[in-house]
Amino acid sequence: MSLLDYFFHPKKTGYDIPKTLTYGIIFILAILLIFKILKRLKVKIDKKLALAISPYIVFGGAIRVLQDAGILNSYLFVTPGIYVFVFSIVFSLILLGLLLERKKGIPYFKPVFLIGIILAALPLAFLEIVNFYGIGLVILFYLPWVLIFYFLKTWSLENRLVTLVQMFDATVTFTALQFFGFGEQHILPTLLIKLFSPVSFVFAKLITVVLILILIDKFAEDKEFSRFLKLCIGILGGATGSRDFIALATLIA
Repeated sequence: MSLLDYFFHPKKTGYDIPKTLTYGIIFILAILLIFKILKRLKVKIDKKLALAISPYIVFGGAIRVLQDAGILNSYLFVTPGIYVFVFSIVFSLILLGLLLERKKGIPYFKPVFLIGIILAALPLAFLEIVNFYGIGLVILFYLPWVLIFYFLKTWSLENRLVTLVQMFDATVTFTALQFFGFGEQHILPTLLIKLFSPVSFVFAKLITVVLILILIDKFAEDKEFSRFLKLCIGILGGATGSRDFIALATLIA
């Protein structure tokens, strides 16, 4: 097994503790660096930025499924390469959008969002939805969470949205494992599922995400950085959730 395979093809070599810690450290450093760059560019961490990047989360998930299906084959299209690949595209388009905004007065997020929609549609065109039963189960199990957080008005909207994104990921994972024989690769979820059951992952994720968001609200002094952390948590849940949902819908494991 080569070092390249070990770090850049985790599905082939498995997620172990050293690899997971390495990814975690790199992710934390990337968060700090990207936040500083966005501040330097005077990009506000707000709903416009979240909207602009949302299609690229689906784009990344669809590209990953194409990799799993054997239609694509590159280290760029698996973790961690796919995060670098998608970020490079998004960041380049944000820079172009900012330039267009300053030259033409067009808000940067609009062209970035529209291009993202087109990019997300391209890989999806190569995939065929076959598992409508699985999609129905996800909707059925996810709907209660939507209702709960819709009526939970005491919590901020951004916290509820981030939690819902993460719960979508948890719901898809539970459905895929419980009903369709998919497997989990990450260390802690695998251990939890083996000790208890796939449904335990759903509630463990709920508790973890809610606690993290509460801690961010309590201790993050920079509100802009607080929103950025929450955006990153949402991106992580959206990336894995979209990939797993597309895989479930197409039955490509």
